[in-house]
Amino acid sequence: MALTLGPILRDAGIDPSDAIVIRHAYVKEHEDGNRGIHADSTDAEILAYTRGYSAVGGNFPTTPPRYWIVFIKEGGNQARLWSVIENRGEVANDGVLRTFDIAETEHMAELRKRLVIGWRAPRAWWTRGATAAGYPVEGIADAEPIPFPGFDRLVLSYGQLQAVMREPRYASWRTALSSVMGVYLITDTSDGRHYVGKADGLENIRQRWSAYAANGHGGNVELRGLDPQSFRYSLLRVFDPSTPTRDIDEAESHFKEALDSRRHGLNRN
Repeated sequence: MALTLGPILRDAGIDPSDAIVIRHAYVKEHEDGNRGIHADSTDAEILAYTRGYSAVGGNFPTTPPRYWIVFIKEGGNQARLWSVIENRGEVANDGVLRTFDIAETEHMAELRKRLVIGWRAPRAWWTRGATAAGYPVEGIADAEPIPFPGFDRLVLSYGQLQAVMREPRYASWRTALSSVMGVYLITDTSDGRHYVGKADGLENIRQRWSAYAANGHGGNVELRGLDPQSFRYSLLRVFDPSTPTRDIDEAESHFKEALDSRRHGLNRN
């Protein structure tokens, strides 16, 4: 039985009935004079292009659903996934152009620019998710490795942390995080509170962060009941595995005091 788009959407937590699927084509300029996109367009330019649609004689839904699965046209009747967009509603309509408040999501992030489907309606540039659910998957390209940015530049959302811990393209990241112990910071971006933690003894940073990726709280009482989707992870200081535990304890205590994470943060001790 051939694989179709439907199971992939559902596995990503997207109900096809709550989605539309869009296929952009490279067009430098449309007949109405509006600028299109091209092969060198940045993600920001493609996102901006996706925000607006004709209000005159167009067939775009009056009330589009929450998720927009955006593909880019390829040779023949194929399309390659660009990103999954969340529609937050129409914000302007001047009778000529409808503009929407949209933002990229982490849904299907591991399949961006890798998933290729067959587009069964060559004259249509969008279709409802329930219809596209039956479109065949033509291929999923191997993911290109992503270079490790360095310990000092590492800042991850919860979705990114989960991807780092499971996806092949982040193999070098996992190797780097396995090589060090240290003190890390979790910031709850919903209110700015900090949690300072450590990985020492027999546990390296990768092992500690794998626990967070698995359940959001890593066994920490202070983090239970909070929404990990608001968390941001970074490293404050890394240590060689041969570093005495007392040195890591001292560094952890210093950062808790410096960031005042006991009184005004998420640390209890």
